[in-house]
Amino acid sequence: MALLLTILVDGLTYSSWLFIVALGLTLVFGILKILNVAHGSFYALGAYAAASMVAWFTSMQLAPAFSIVAMLLAAVVVAALVAPLCERGLLRMFYGRDEVLLVLVTFALFLIMEDLTKQIWGVNPLYVADPYMLFGMVEIGALSYVGYDFMLVLVALLVGVSVWWGLNRTRFGKLVLAVIHNEEIAASMGVNVSRVYTVAFSVGIFLAALGGALTAPMISVQPGVSVGVIIISFAVVIIGGLGSIPGAAVGALIVGMARSAAVHLWPVAELFSIYLVMAIVLMFRPEGLFQRVQSRKI
Repeated sequence: MALLLTILVDGLTYSSWLFIVALGLTLVFGILKILNVAHGSFYALGAYAAASMVAWFTSMQLAPAFSIVAMLLAAVVVAALVAPLCERGLLRMFYGRDEVLLVLVTFALFLIMEDLTKQIWGVNPLYVADPYMLFGMVEIGALSYVGYDFMLVLVALLVGVSVWWGLNRTRFGKLVLAVIHNEEIAASMGVNVSRVYTVAFSVGIFLAALGGALTAPMISVQPGVSVGVIIISFAVVIIGGLGSIPGAAVGALIVGMARSAAVHLWPVAELFSIYLVMAIVLMFRPEGLFQRVQSRKI
């Protein structure tokens, strides 16, 4: 019973931050039709920026609770500075071109940002463990868990509900849905498609950076951290269905539970378990669990 509870808690924690990152990836694909290989680099930028920001707040001798503010601020700064630069300065030149070309462009961006993070922060690992103990310990039966893990679950729920509400209950969200359905008709009706693309890409990058910022206290932030994240994020969106927000949630939960079970029961199969689940899903649902509605052709 204790092992089962541990698997569930670890799987839920892993799923939480993974959902936040994968949500940004699937949002960018759903609106801009871009498979953003550089998404993992934005996650890494968020982690590095959070580590630096928390260290700066600590040096100012502020209350420990301000470290959470520092992590959120780091994600906002990354999105505000990097997202418009990448979307307007690079990706916009390739809209309407072949999808493979856009994948290659984002892969080149990934390589550039990997070297850029090394130039800024060096190659030594960064540790920012102070926020991890802010929420104390949670006792469940005879087991103790770090409260920060449960905070991640709440943040993931808040992020998911906020994105859903933004798309379905706001005027701008209706414009985004119109662009997703048919950008040419939306543009002919007066929708500023270029602005929708910029905002959507910025939100996607913010979610990636937020995922990195929230996981920074749980890991050592070092070069290469973006590689594993983008691979697992792609697995999530492929399982759930490209461009589907509910699919990102379900896919993250499946991947998180599969990985957690493998880690505790068969550690050598940690990555294999994720790819096995992905292969099984694609055998029966080639477009993912939540297939996007396609226009009927006559």
